[in-house]
Amino acid sequence: MLKDVIKTGRRVFCATGLALVATAGAAMADWPEKAVTLIVPWSAGGGTDATARAVASELEEAFGQPFNVVNRTGGGGLVGHSAIANAKADGYTLGIITIESTMYAAQGLSGVTPDDFTYIGRFNADPIGINIAADAPYGDAKGLIGAMEEDPMSIAASGANRGGLSHLAWVGLLDKLGIPADQVNWVASDGSAPALQQLASGAIDVVSTSPAEAQSLVDAGEAKTVALISSERSSLYPDLPTTSEIFGTDWSPLPFRAVAGPKGIPDEVVSKVEAALKDITEDPEFISLMSSRGFSVAYQDAATFEQTVKSSAEGLTAAMKSAGLTQ
Repeated sequence: MLKDVIKTGRRVFCATGLALVATAGAAMADWPEKAVTLIVPWSAGGGTDATARAVASELEEAFGQPFNVVNRTGGGGLVGHSAIANAKADGYTLGIITIESTMYAAQGLSGVTPDDFTYIGRFNADPIGINIAADAPYGDAKGLIGAMEEDPMSIAASGANRGGLSHLAWVGLLDKLGIPADQVNWVASDGSAPALQQLASGAIDVVSTSPAEAQSLVDAGEAKTVALISSERSSLYPDLPTTSEIFGTDWSPLPFRAVAGPKGIPDEVVSKVEAALKDITEDPEFISLMSSRGFSVAYQDAATFEQTVKSSAEGLTAAMKSAGLTQ
């Protein structure tokens, strides 16, 4: 009799367990059942914010739930990237990460390492441009570098925080050209938007950021992009020369924008968003929208993008060492 009771109890327990598993699976299959927060570590109005909102709009259409963009700025992107990495790993907080996420650890900044994220997919990668005021006394990249060679501290540059990609792209180029990276006048900012405002006001002389982010100032006749810090020309800006062409350098840092989440988010969420992102980046309307704003579309799936992150981290750590920025 007792054995029969035990057997019955086991059957009930197993049936209940299977039901719970089935229920959990069904719940995950229904993701997202509510709004998803999409954290952007950079200020509103900049390139990362603009592309994030374009992707969020497409994700809303794909999943039928709001994807609410929240800007968490500060610390050269560290605040926002930390918020993504430390979010609850339930799939309802994701974020747009940028290449700066690979550099904090080398700078001795705690809170974010490349191992703290679940990578979902890259949707954009654009070279950084050298942008100067339209009425600058040096009319091109060679003239600008000539002024730097005479007096490095006389030229104030910006684009992000000290140690951010815009900074490293700029000082890495100067280092390649024999200008001491630790003798550069860099004005820290929370992103390209405030830096470009400073350029327009005459407070600084150079902004290193993507041509797309400077486009409105260029169109207004207040600024001009004189070169790409890259080894190859951009299909979006085929007339812009590269620093490799002008100076013979091999320095080509490539920033990225990608969707990621905290470590440990469910595989089902990764698979769903990865597939949706692939569809989005293949949509002619999305490609046209991005192109009209000056942004390329460069999709990488989760596995490929993770390898890109690791490679970027190695190259930029070397650049930081040359600039005396590693801890």
